[in-house]
Amino acid sequence: MTTIFDAQTPALVADAAILAGNIATMARALPGDRLRPHVKAHKCTALAREQAAAGHASFTCATIREVEGMAAAGLGEDLLLANEVLDAFRLGDLVTAGHRVTVAVDSPETVRAAAEAGIREVLVDVEVGLPRCGITASGAGEIARAATKAGLEVRGVMGYEGHVVGMPDRTEREAACAESMGLLAEAHDAVGGDTISAGGTGTYDLNTLATEIQAGSYVLMDTAYGMLGLPFGQALGIISTVVSVSGDPAAPAWAVADCGLKALGMDHGNPSVSRLEGGPEPTVWFCSDEHLTFAPNGPIRVGDRVRVPPAHVDPTVAYHEWLLISDGEAVVETWPIDLRGW
Repeated sequence: MTTIFDAQTPALVADAAILAGNIATMARALPGDRLRPHVKAHKCTALAREQAAAGHASFTCATIREVEGMAAAGLGEDLLLANEVLDAFRLGDLVTAGHRVTVAVDSPETVRAAAEAGIREVLVDVEVGLPRCGITASGAGEIARAATKAGLEVRGVMGYEGHVVGMPDRTEREAACAESMGLLAEAHDAVGGDTISAGGTGTYDLNTLATEIQAGSYVLMDTAYGMLGLPFGQALGIISTVVSVSGDPAAPAWAVADCGLKALGMDHGNPSVSRLEGGPEPTVWFCSDEHLTFAPNGPIRVGDRVRVPPAHVDPTVAYHEWLLISDGEAVVETWPIDLRGW
């Protein structure tokens, strides 16, 4: 394969220059251990190496598989599994092998699971407004004491303001972030420790409490984050082939590309579509299992290629086995998405 036009579609592609620019921009904003990149956004150790080369040696993971893959790739200097797990023995094996692994805990059960598996370090996970995992701020001290009693080192606290990071209005986003971090500060007062881990791409420059930010999407970006005016470019897109055109190709009613629900994360809405060779911007109608139906708003033919930036990068990447790195039309590298699966 030499160009994006040679790729079997749908093909996941990242622009090399934009990708490098995003990494450099974030490294300037949050140098060194101020950023703990979240690999769930890209699930790719080759990309993680680029982040490490920019000075970010500590990483956040979402699954045990991601932790194992990062350790196997030599990127296990300081890995945080920012999720609760009850079957933690695979992580304990990594600790025994010399990797630093920290897990999130928010209950006596997850504390016990970590201790029994041989995990040595934990963060107390605090619910800061997103109704997902995490203990209340008022209960954080009790969990920390249980962890200490079980022989675990409590590094500090973490909390994810996931309900805040995508708010379109920056002023509202900043206020909501401060409210969430007020809860995390309350929890940290009770727990102690050197680490306050929080944040995401949408609050990376607003979260003034956290000692480390867990941003991940910034490196590839998606159209949802793209609406927030952040200083990161849309590096990621799916190259797709037009497989059907309704009516006259000179003025078609609609067209269909081979990029549907099984290639795209759709929980943040429809993707966008752009022409590789310029021309009027198409309008997305809907996605089905294997197809994307859109109004071309101009001439288009069967066999034409289009670029489809996703609305949500994380699940989109998890659908694909390979990430092509492009310089213009040329494919310069092919990176495996080697952290997918369980």
